[in-house]
Amino acid sequence: MSEKQYDLVVLGGGTAGYVAAIRASQLGKTVAIVEQSLLGGTCLHKGCIPTKALLKSAEVTRTVKESSNFGVNVDDFTIDFSKMMARKTEIVEQMYKGVNALMQKNHIDVYNGTGRIMGTSIFSPQSGTISVEYNNGESELLPNQYVLIATGTSPRPLPFLDFDNEHIISSNDLLEMTELPNSIAIIGGGVIGLEFASLLIDLGVKVSVIEANERILPTESKQIAKFLKDNLEQRGVTFFENCQLDESSISINTDNVSITVNNDQSVEAEKVLIAIGRMPNTSDIGLNNTKIKTDNAGYIEVNHFQQTEDAHIYAAGDCIGKLQLAHVASKEGVIAVEHMFSTPPIPLDYNLMPKCVYTYPEIASIGMNNEMAKTQGINTRTYKASFNAIGKAVIDEEAKQRGFCEVVINQDNEEIIGLSMIGPHASELINEAALLQFMNGSALELGLTTHAHPSISEVLMELGLKIENRAIHV
Repeated sequence: MSEKQYDLVVLGGGTAGYVAAIRASQLGKTVAIVEQSLLGGTCLHKGCIPTKALLKSAEVTRTVKESSNFGVNVDDFTIDFSKMMARKTEIVEQMYKGVNALMQKNHIDVYNGTGRIMGTSIFSPQSGTISVEYNNGESELLPNQYVLIATGTSPRPLPFLDFDNEHIISSNDLLEMTELPNSIAIIGGGVIGLEFASLLIDLGVKVSVIEANERILPTESKQIAKFLKDNLEQRGVTFFENCQLDESSISINTDNVSITVNNDQSVEAEKVLIAIGRMPNTSDIGLNNTKIKTDNAGYIEVNHFQQTEDAHIYAAGDCIGKLQLAHVASKEGVIAVEHMFSTPPIPLDYNLMPKCVYTYPEIASIGMNNEMAKTQGINTRTYKASFNAIGKAVIDEEAKQRGFCEVVINQDNEEIIGLSMIGPHASELINEAALLQFMNGSALELGLTTHAHPSISEVLMELGLKIENRAIHV
């Protein structure tokens, strides 16, 4: 058993886990993290950071391809994929060192092993003591006052098709490729699948996207999903929507994979990326030794303060199955820590959480789109503003990529209940909308806030003015 009695032991050193640990340290608590892999978790090593690093390389590639539109003629260029991957790795390693430095700065003990929750024993009158098992077979116990479960998720395979890490790959595998395939079929038209579709088509890979639902991006507005689909199709991506697959649909050959779609068409690809979502890492962490409840998919059930059925055990991040976004996980982790140590937190309102899709063009949204609001019986009114009216957007982007912003108003109280956009720097612009919503700001306040000219964010000012019938340029 460890000689230290911790105030908090965190299972998992990803975004939710290490942010929560730092917040607990700020409150003067003794904290330990148990992480079986690398601090930073999926976001840093297999998700947000490496994919966005590669998307930046794809952006530069696309800019070079289209440079003649800006009066710059580039006769010839080549793609050095190995250098792109090396740059990605360098960025990840730099940020990984930063997370480790934060642990030292905040005096957080890190145990590199597999952690499991123990039941009651002679060492503890309540469940929650953490057993850490190391690769050499040794183990130790970490007694504590509180536990935070932040074990994250892993890529989900198809029920009838598992990953073989060669032909049938996950996002993890794709991020470790040493060379680009000539062709890839992406099963899943959600955020992960479409970000890779946008990335790979710009790098010259033949891309097909197969989606089981009636349309891609079912959680975004229909207009935005269509705009992105049209844009990706113009760049060469082939889409198959409302396409149900089964075991007989897929044939794995020596050099490629053949997929039968919609009963009569065949898609041939060197690789198949399964991007149908993720599953929680909760099956082997000792939940059977607690009162914790999970849903049918294995996600941990928590209250508004991230507290489980065992009052001294909390859970945050992707393993609870809410919005699986790094910034949401961070907020959940902070809320959990502040609640357990009697620093009253503000409960998380998931409707106020910004969501981004880092395709080209980018998508960002907050709150409800019009279709969502109508399913809840809300009397809505929508306003739209095109980036075509914004000088900086016209300077930066070709017309087919500029897109638009759309705001949804509740007509009964004139409140803004959602804002969606597709176009240049949407992932940055959405933060202004997030602040507006957090501060319960009005459309008039948005419209009367002076925005620098020329700037892309002027679209939000114009949109706020449009709601009040005072728009100048839209």
